Amino acid sequence: MNYEEWISEGIKQGWCGPAVCAIHDGMPTTAGEDAELEMGDPCIHIVRLYADRATKKAVEANHAPSVWRQKK
Repeated sequence: MNYEEWISEGIKQGWCGPAVCAIHDGMPTTAGEDAELEMGDPCIHIVRLYADRATKKAVEANHAPSVWRQKK
């Protein structure tokens, strides 16, 4: 199964939404989460999609949680 088939299955089954850009599209949130962002501290989990292995290594070199949150 390639990535496009895998993500399409996840969307079809309701396990996830489509890949969006948090910088250009904004975070995919509910209205309740938006309100909590202004008054509290919601935790919204995201999965970073890498264009290639070099990008993965560069992100891991710059973002410690991308390393220590990996399940081994």
